[in-house]
Amino acid sequence: MRGLPAMRGLYAIVDLGTLAARHVDPVAFAAALLSVRPAALQLRAKDLPARETLALLRQLAPMCHRVGVPLVANDRPDLALIAGCDLVHVGQEDMLVERVRRLVPGLGVGISTHTLEQLDAALALHPVYVAYGPVFETSTKKNPDPTVGLAGLRAAYARAASAGVPLVAVGGITLDRSPALVGWADAVAVIGDLLPEPATSRPTLMSEGLHAASDLLVEVAARARSLHALFATMPVAVGAAR
Repeated sequence: MRGLPAMRGLYAIVDLGTLAARHVDPVAFAAALLSVRPAALQLRAKDLPARETLALLRQLAPMCHRVGVPLVANDRPDLALIAGCDLVHVGQEDMLVERVRRLVPGLGVGISTHTLEQLDAALALHPVYVAYGPVFETSTKKNPDPTVGLAGLRAAYARAASAGVPLVAVGGITLDRSPALVGWADAVAVIGDLLPEPATSRPTLMSEGLHAASDLLVEVAARARSLHALFATMPVAVGAAR
């Protein structure tokens, strides 16, 4: 596994379902996010066939590596290996971390957790990072786990910090909510709020001209920059061991 930068700042997610609903091109969207050099870029393609997911990962990999941003494949270590990703993200119902490491020993692993018990089990495996949440209600999952709230996030962060594993807060995170998380997460995973609010008068990347597309991407980059800046130079939380 190549050396990876610290997981601090914005963990940007290119979610194909969200982008398709807004008619936004995923490669152009990813390029806008990469302009601010986030902590990581994950491709989330839950409903895309494997062949098409692989093709998209292969497009994103050189873009990420040119600017030193780790590329994360969601759920599929096989596709991550073939495409040259840095990490694979696995959930509680995905392939076991031990098996991922046997099959692809050079691939970094991040793990989703939703309870303190799951978190402790994940930390014992020494992953590259742990994700914890949902902190707030989220609309990007069909059957989301119960929210953990700020108190739950703080408890999780203390444990992750003591174990020396970066914690990525997930679930319903927006620009407005993010300041409340500063000091209690190393990074924040954001999907929908990377895009500006839709408007009937707003052209989309696939339906209008270059000027409109450029304007939307400028807004995407600005939102990503604001989120990344909050956590990239974040002070260590009081009482959290490092």
